[in-house]
Amino acid sequence: MKASLQLSAAILAQVLFANALSVVDKRAGGPQFANGEPIDGTGKGAPILGGTNKQIDLQNPDNLGQQSTDNGVVPNLKWSFSDSKTRLLRGGWVREQVITDLPQSHDIAAAQQHLVKGAIRELHWHRVAEWGFVYNGSVLISAVDEDGRYTVEKLEFGDIWYFPKGVAHTVQGLDDENEFLLVFDEADFDKVGTTFNVVDFVSHTPKDILAKNFGLNVSVFDNVPPTNPYIFNGTVSTKNVTGGGGELTGNSSYVYRTFSHPSESVPGNGGEFYKIDSTNFPISKTIAATFVRLKPKGLREMHWHPNAEEWLYFHQGHGRATVFIGNTNARTFDFGAGDTAAFPDNSGHYIENTSDTEDLVWIEIYKSDRVADIPLTQWLALTPADIVAQTLKIPLSVAEGLKKEKQVLIQ
Repeated sequence: MKASLQLSAAILAQVLFANALSVVDKRAGGPQFANGEPIDGTGKGAPILGGTNKQIDLQNPDNLGQQSTDNGVVPNLKWSFSDSKTRLLRGGWVREQVITDLPQSHDIAAAQQHLVKGAIRELHWHRVAEWGFVYNGSVLISAVDEDGRYTVEKLEFGDIWYFPKGVAHTVQGLDDENEFLLVFDEADFDKVGTTFNVVDFVSHTPKDILAKNFGLNVSVFDNVPPTNPYIFNGTVSTKNVTGGGGELTGNSSYVYRTFSHPSESVPGNGGEFYKIDSTNFPISKTIAATFVRLKPKGLREMHWHPNAEEWLYFHQGHGRATVFIGNTNARTFDFGAGDTAAFPDNSGHYIENTSDTEDLVWIEIYKSDRVADIPLTQWLALTPADIVAQTLKIPLSVAEGLKKEKQVLIQ
């Protein structure tokens, strides 16, 4: 028995000694952020020995203290759709991000929605505006405004719709699998009184009133579902719409086909930048957007937005952003496909593509009628050079050589 205890103690001592050596090796082996450990290689930090999610640590090295310039207290500004509860329905699914998921998003809520061929997002309307971007497949949208004007259009990859507050609408999947991003100009989107579904309205109205309203027999409404299905299977619509106030066209159109228009000028040659706001999509008065494709190792130049918070959806690739919220407070975040973020109103930031080979693709959303930004470089270049040089303690020649034109995306 004594020999057995001595052997156990010896084994335990060996394990503890091996762990101690491992800790020393990690500390002595340079920065360990890429290995999911908060060790900077200069004597700061130590391994995580308690419970942790290693995959999340590996995906977020900047949360482990990788950027020595981070400082102060900055709240979490990131949420992944993968962390959202997915609602499964007959004909598709939906998962959303609202203010309870990302409290720092004060202006915007969003969702990813999937429809199979023929599936219908039940007829409905909202107390807030809805903006949609098709990123897979194709859909049929149908909407009617207060003057009886209507739209029935097929949308494909890159196409956008905007339904103003109160406009009645529906969406149907046309390809085998269809998916899109939904954005709403209300962060607390789930609260009662935000969405109104036609089945709920009809099923909770007395049948004699329905009969009188539509001029039909009461029996017509015997099969109305008792509760709204939200999404349900159907067959692809083949019927045309005529009459009423006519089709919504021109400045009244609810549809914008992004890639049918030229992209914005990008002097920095770092990728593609499409702007979609009321200047080119007049009906979109409360939601402004950009679609951005940033080349590998490229940089969305340092800037801020003077008119709104910035909400982001990352669709492809890997990137990082440092967000400066004032005083000395700054924090760096890592982003991948499916992540969303909310950068505070007027906060300074950049976005960097951290991949060597893959484009970083994202969508920016603002609760505003226009996209607006002020780049740091342009501001300094258009300020007296001697003042800039004295402030930043840089050579006057450097201040005089700063670029006076927005670079937008830098390669």
